[in-house]
Amino acid sequence: MYYTYMLRCTDNSVYTGITTNLERRMEEHFSQNEKCAKYTKRHKAKKLEAAWSSENRQIASKLEYHLKHLPKQEKEKIIVNNAELKILGSKINVEDYKRVNLKEEV
Repeated sequence: MYYTYMLRCTDNSVYTGITTNLERRMEEHFSQNEKCAKYTKRHKAKKLEAAWSSENRQIASKLEYHLKHLPKQEKEKIIVNNAELKILGSKINVEDYKRVNLKEEV
C-alpha cells in the first residue's frame, strides 16, 4: 500500500509526496529530522491536509506528479472543499485512489 499526501507548511504552501508508511513519514516531516524532504526543511510542515491510498508505487507516483503540477488554487479546492480528484479529469483513473480518513490513519 502506498500513500500520496498533501502537507500544509507554515508559509501556507502545500507540499505533496508519497510514502508506504504515512505515520512514519509525517514524523519525519514534522520533526525536520535528516529524512525529511528538503522542501519541508525550509518550509516547516504544520498539518497533514489530505492523503490517498493506492495499491502500488506507480499509481501513487502518478497522482503525486499530477497534484504537484496543479496550480495552488486547484490544490486548495481539493483540500478545503474536499473536492475529490475529479479536478484531474482524464489524467488519472480516480478509481485507483481512496481518500484516507486522517482522524483514523495518523
